[in-house]
Amino acid sequence: MKNLGLTLIVFGFAIALAGVLLYAGVSFSWLGRLPGDIRIVKPGYSIYIPITTCILVSIVVSIVFYIIRALR
Repeated sequence: MKNLGLTLIVFGFAIALAGVLLYAGVSFSWLGRLPGDIRIVKPGYSIYIPITTCILVSIVVSIVFYIIRALR
């Protein structure tokens, strides 16, 4: 249970930091507009498939988990 508590604390700080950054006006406008993200806009509808953004987020989350696991 100690490990779960530590994990929840770390995620809580990460979420709080993201909230503070967004509240302060820090913009991540490049996220979601990467090469490889598919955007189809036609009259009446639009489709957006963020393939590259999902891969990038997955890599970052994997690195964070690897670092957390290595620090134990």
